[in-house]
Amino acid sequence: MRIYTKSGDEGETGLFLGGRVSKADPRPEAYGWSDSAVSAMGLARALCGDERVKAVLLRVQREMFTLGAELATDPSRYEQLEKHFAKITPDMVKRLEGTIDELNAEMELPPEFIVPGGSPGSAALDLARTIVRTSERRVVGLYEEGKMANPELLRYLNRLSDLLFMLARFEDRVLPLELTKEED
Repeated sequence: MRIYTKSGDEGETGLFLGGRVSKADPRPEAYGWSDSAVSAMGLARALCGDERVKAVLLRVQREMFTLGAELATDPSRYEQLEKHFAKITPDMVKRLEGTIDELNAEMELPPEFIVPGGSPGSAALDLARTIVRTSERRVVGLYEEGKMANPELLRYLNRLSDLLFMLARFEDRVLPLELTKEED
């Protein structure tokens, strides 16, 4: 199997379940940023030392493939997606919230602004968080244009950025405070 198809050489890309759009269309922009977030979470997973953080990241990376498939599906074909594939659900959002609450109960957040870079793992998590925020902004645009069928994606990305913030703090929970706080 060849990795290149040449079908995108004219600046178009295929959508999941059919249809073609410009690579500059808001859909590839949105799922491209979600793909970037998955890669950044992979970097974080490789750099983090805490096994719980790694397990949460792997679960979320897998869920992000579901999110990407939804973003790459034209709303006119969403019923077909629902019949054959998973979708982002309120339960997935609740699971993110539950993990955030568990982490929050197990540590105390620093009282001041946190400067990313306390450790390689937390720095990668903070980078992933900012990429998720960019993806979220692109998804809001899709939603406002009527190019997205499931509004749960908005809630999922919003909670995911909160989770990545908490995972970064959890990864660095044993570091001296001066390594993560803003200078006076």
